[in-house]
Amino acid sequence: MKGNILLIGASGDIGSAIAKKLLDTGYQLILHYHSNQAPIKELMQADERNAILAAYQADLADEAEVADFIEAVSISVDGIIFAGGHAHYGLFQDMRAEEMDDLLQVHVKSPWLITHHFLPAMIRQRKGNILFVTSIWGDYGASNEVVYSSVKGAQNIFVKALAKEVALSNIRVNAVSPGFIDTKMNHNLSLEEADAFINEIPENRAGRPEEVANVISYLLSEESSYIQGEVIHINGGL
Repeated sequence: MKGNILLIGASGDIGSAIAKKLLDTGYQLILHYHSNQAPIKELMQADERNAILAAYQADLADEAEVADFIEAVSISVDGIIFAGGHAHYGLFQDMRAEEMDDLLQVHVKSPWLITHHFLPAMIRQRKGNILFVTSIWGDYGASNEVVYSSVKGAQNIFVKALAKEVALSNIRVNAVSPGFIDTKMNHNLSLEEADAFINEIPENRAGRPEEVANVISYLLSEESSYIQGEVIHINGGL
């Protein structure tokens, strides 16, 4: 076995693709999901090696639930992948403070708290891997997704800063920044909006969740041992 990986957001399209890829390549997984249990059950039913060690439900927007989730994980963790979260589409001026707080907690503070809890053990072992799935909007910003762009930008900077702090402890911190990926998160777009977006992509197609999972698997491996503090773009040249 290659190690125990805590996968946050395992029930999403990208999270499920990551889980399948890591199971195929010999990792053991601790799965987190928010409310959609069906993909978790599918992963566990297909797990012939019994490599899924546990699955936990927690709402990352609820700090008390996050604290309970952290305490419930009694298995040693060799790596963490943050692949969960949600967006908010609409004008910034129309957002409620509660919606802003929700995005900040889910994408920034909860990942801080989870990392803060598991990092000391990684430092003692002098081995670990922390990965984020961020977003192209964390680099460039998007109208109608102002707060989502902001919190994804915060994830990018957290990756770069923490990587410098823990590199001497042999812990790597990196991220992937997907562009337009064919997931349910993008299904809020009309067909015309989706086509207009795809027309801006040099490869002229949406990305696949499996293509994000492939890069995550590479960043976990020793083949990427000298990659530190990077945000790798997966966007078809957009």
